[in-house]
Amino acid sequence: MEYKAVPTVVARKPFDAVADSQELRGAMRGLGTDEQQIIDILSTRSNAQRQSISAAYAAEFERDLIDDLKDELGGKFEDVIVALMRPPVEYLCQQLHEAMAGMGTEESTLVEILCTKTNEEMREIVVAYEDKYERPLAEQMCSETSGFFRRLLTLIVTGVRDDLTTPVDAVQAKDQAAQLYAAGEAKLGTDEEVFNRIMAHASFPQLRLVFEEYKELSGQTIEQAIKHEMSDELHEAMMAIVECVQSPAAFFANRLYKAMDGAGTDDATLIRIIVCRSEIDLETIKQEFERIYNRTLHSAIEDSETSGDYKRALTALLRGA
Repeated sequence: MEYKAVPTVVARKPFDAVADSQELRGAMRGLGTDEQQIIDILSTRSNAQRQSISAAYAAEFERDLIDDLKDELGGKFEDVIVALMRPPVEYLCQQLHEAMAGMGTEESTLVEILCTKTNEEMREIVVAYEDKYERPLAEQMCSETSGFFRRLLTLIVTGVRDDLTTPVDAVQAKDQAAQLYAAGEAKLGTDEEVFNRIMAHASFPQLRLVFEEYKELSGQTIEQAIKHEMSDELHEAMMAIVECVQSPAAFFANRLYKAMDGAGTDDATLIRIIVCRSEIDLETIKQEFERIYNRTLHSAIEDSETSGDYKRALTALLRGA
């Protein structure tokens, strides 16, 4: 079944970058800041349009729009607005860098960003990361991760996955399913290298066929096999690939639910998914969230520990234009 990716944010028509830049300047001048005006403009323009607004703002006022927004805003609301203003690939590179900075590594963030991307998307991130941080992403990641988890991410980052243009091969899918079965359920212990090779090399459409063949062969789903055979970060990474192959919306709906579940909110994940998916499939994610959890994503955010302009900015992106 073909995945229907429906965004909540699309390009505004008609669009006037100069007029928008002037309104944003007006919202930040004088006493106080008109936060609602900033939300109303930036949540209903595409990222490409926001870049045009930023250029118009610099040309007219000889000021940097992101710097001015940072000066006027604060807290998590600022994080949402600045995330909206960054080009998507640059923003993801920044998120990856922060996940590996300082003491400890946020493996969950690496999984969410790296394991959900096609090879074409991965290439863009790899080039942009090295341009921005003057260090290859693979090198940085290798210093922050270990074991079979590191090997899987390294394969993904180095771009070994087949492109989407590669034809799906049913005969090969049977063979790959048999290899996975032989490497896991059919033996004592697990040959993680085989799982890594197939999960990192095959395109998502090819993997979809592999998983169907696996169930035919073993009588179990690939998820059940991974649960039995893997643990910790490698388990999380493998499951992310499987979920994104089958339904990216379900994967991100689950991530959003976990970000708001229990005491405290994982604001970084909440912001990253809502901002990054708003122009891709956030409408689809909303529908999937409601199907899985029997409540709307909007109501979940309303009832979460988010508040004020931060909450208003997130819910504005859910509504879109």
